[in-house]
Amino acid sequence: MTTAAATHHPSLLRQYLVLTKPRVTQLAVFCAVIGMFLAVPGLPDLGRALAATAGIWLLAAAAFSVNCLIERETDARMRRTAQRGTASGQITPPQVLLMAGLLGGAGMLILNLWVNALTMWLTFASFVGYALIYTAILKPLTPQNIVIGGFSGAMPPALGWAAMADAVPAEAWILVLIIFIWTPPHFWALALYRHHDYEESGLPMLPVTHGRNFTQLHILLYSIVLFAASLLPYVVRMSGPAYLAAACILSGRFVWQSLALYRNYSDARSRKLFWYSILYLALLFAALLLDHWIGLALAGSMTPIG
Repeated sequence: MTTAAATHHPSLLRQYLVLTKPRVTQLAVFCAVIGMFLAVPGLPDLGRALAATAGIWLLAAAAFSVNCLIERETDARMRRTAQRGTASGQITPPQVLLMAGLLGGAGMLILNLWVNALTMWLTFASFVGYALIYTAILKPLTPQNIVIGGFSGAMPPALGWAAMADAVPAEAWILVLIIFIWTPPHFWALALYRHHDYEESGLPMLPVTHGRNFTQLHILLYSIVLFAASLLPYVVRMSGPAYLAAACILSGRFVWQSLALYRNYSDARSRKLFWYSILYLALLFAALLLDHWIGLALAGSMTPIG
């Protein structure tokens, strides 16, 4: 009995962890951290940055947990998500609500006490937008769910910027725009090679409602718009040549893979584009930070001492 309990307990803990969608949370928090570094000249206040990171992470984890709770019946019909604790019944709705309440409450407390009220309320608004408006209303209602609901998921750079600067200027909204445009082709690539899963779920994802060819075309069109959006930081002089070169290479490959998918579909190409899209966003934001530091280093070397 003791051995069985010991074996079961870590599995339950892992089920709770899965509900927070750790990989997606990490990417969102990474984009928020980049926003923190870009918001200030030099390095941000370490204590405040750590508090902001923890608070945003906790609220994101809470939002994803509520998402899994609302979609538990849909998840049970999909092979990819059927093993989630909420879908299998291993974790009950009251348990999820308790976990989400504790995580979200702790996140809001941290942001309010050690960061600022602006970041707390913006992060809470993102929580409501994703967990309730997108998941409960938009996702089962329209094939444009990911387009309309993508705004809340695109907010992390603005949250990080607000945490350090107590404001959300135009530069932060440019980063939000990039993620907003990136989101549909990212998710539609997944929906294409998981088409049968979404068909079984009853969710009106674009490949189910409008077919594969229509979705491939929209992925290509969005990737072209994403290429243009990725150049905006350079256009507004928020970044320099190093970022411009990285954006052209990364976005060019995104368009190229989208074009290959449009011309000759295969699940392998769709899966490849999906995974590349994750790498793309991480590398694009890393390039922004690297370019930012290069600019600061050059400015410092040109500033007279004393």
